[in-house]
Amino acid sequence: MALRAAILGHIRVLPAVTKQNVTKSRLNRWMSSHDDHLDKEEVIDRVLSVVKSFPKVDPSQVTTDVHFQKDLGLDSLDNVEIVMALEEEFKLEIPDKEADKIDSCTLAIEYISNHPMAG
Repeated sequence: MALRAAILGHIRVLPAVTKQNVTKSRLNRWMSSHDDHLDKEEVIDRVLSVVKSFPKVDPSQVTTDVHFQKDLGLDSLDNVEIVMALEEEFKLEIPDKEADKIDSCTLAIEYISNHPMAG
């Protein structure tokens, strides 16, 4: 009985899928190995925590709308390091084209909260 319960705990049963009631992104989320999508408040807290812990940043200046270079005085290499720290924090890989666009907490939060594989 315990073995049966353990096996059933790992099986995912999909509801009946029709073209009318499912979008491709919802189907992909059902099929992904991640059970829960991160809620935006958790993403905000974790992004701010990563930025605040960056050595060259004054934590008191970090807000959700802070720009890494204009507001925090970071350079482009620092920007890359922050994006790498975010990748590590959320266990995802951000393509270079997308990573180059992330230059503020706002954009980082938006990208990560919309990423289906962020954990």
